[in-house]
Amino acid sequence: MVNFSLKFKARVMGKATISKEVIGFLKDLKVNNNRDWFSQNKKTFKEVQETVRSFFSALNDRLNTHDEIEKLKMFRIYRDVRFSKDKSPYQPHFAGSFSRAGAHRRGGYYLRVRPGESFIAVGFWQPEPKDLLRIRKELEQDAREFRSIINDKNFVGIWGPLVGEEVKTAPKGFSKDHPNIDLIRKKGFIFVRNLSDKEVLSNDLLDTVDISFQAVRPYFDYMSEVLTTNLNGESLLD
Repeated sequence: MVNFSLKFKARVMGKATISKEVIGFLKDLKVNNNRDWFSQNKKTFKEVQETVRSFFSALNDRLNTHDEIEKLKMFRIYRDVRFSKDKSPYQPHFAGSFSRAGAHRRGGYYLRVRPGESFIAVGFWQPEPKDLLRIRKELEQDAREFRSIINDKNFVGIWGPLVGEEVKTAPKGFSKDHPNIDLIRKKGFIFVRNLSDKEVLSNDLLDTVDISFQAVRPYFDYMSEVLTTNLNGESLLD
């Protein structure tokens, strides 16, 4: 089994990086979040956007050496302000997600670059109701393997604790006194690792993110099996 500690030496496939210009532009955008300023600095935006797009593309290539990615989606910098009290027209960050290929591969990867608030995330943010119920029923039946994976010292050293919204007591149909209620009450099952600006600007960012994503594979494998079988372990896939 691969040792997923941060001392693990990732395979070298080029050193895509996030430049200081990217961070500088986003800092300026946060202070000048208006259409006039953005229009005047559109050329700079295009340049830093291309730098970020190149990094995401390199990360996508790296992920495909140990996983299978179906889609890389980079989110638009333009905000939908129709139903928001905050009318700032732009997101002062770049972000993207990586979807795993095939019905038998579950879970996803996410990266956001935002000065002072960058992070990577993995897992199941807002599972569909049927998937959420299936996860809860599995944890109600037996959570030992789940806990073993998320409490592994190397895993915790990279990702820390499980996070996500949860109900206050217990979901409908589950006992609030169940020994695994701390897991069952979760509405999402995600892990987040914050990245400092120093880490974002490091030449090792690609390795750091990729190694972190590799470390979550046992969790994804477990959850993928749960979500593609019934409680008897029978496949739900054709």
